[in-house]
Amino acid sequence: MTDLIGVVPDRAAPDAAAVLRIEQFKRVMGRYPTGVVVLATTVDGEPHGMAVNSFTSLSLDPMLVLFCVDRASTTWPHVRRAGRFAVSVLGAGQQEVCRTFARRGADRFNGVGWSANHSGQPVLHEAVAWLDCVTTAIHPGGDHLIVVAEVLRAEDRDGGAPLVFHRGRLSALTEAA
Repeated sequence: MTDLIGVVPDRAAPDAAAVLRIEQFKRVMGRYPTGVVVLATTVDGEPHGMAVNSFTSLSLDPMLVLFCVDRASTTWPHVRRAGRFAVSVLGAGQQEVCRTFARRGADRFNGVGWSANHSGQPVLHEAVAWLDCVTTAIHPGGDHLIVVAEVLRAEDRDGGAPLVFHRGRLSALTEAA
């Protein structure tokens, strides 16, 4: 094994009794709470968006974020084509908005308040914060892609508590006593 960046040690063959099952992996990862965002772009004048809970900061200099997207996503090709997108950080009362943007085939922007930001990307009205981003790199990650983006602009709103995803449920993040 080496500490050189980019070098991955060989994986040992798994013991048949120790093979991690997908359902167990999902249960364990469900114990880790994540924030929820709507990632949206505009292509040919039409908005396209999807719910994402794998969004995180990556670097301060330069300011980078990353998210992971299922290779089978029907929204991802639009985001990739545009190269630029907005990220709306969902607030505590936006559970139904999150469910709508997570559904395949849904008319996701119908009935949802949004407006275009300075670069023309859709930002949800009730979001507690938003970022304007441009894709800088795409890496393979199993059945997903890891997308790195530079943050060009970010705004924090006085919108209250964010929405979180934990153990298969959407809920408000409450402050500790």
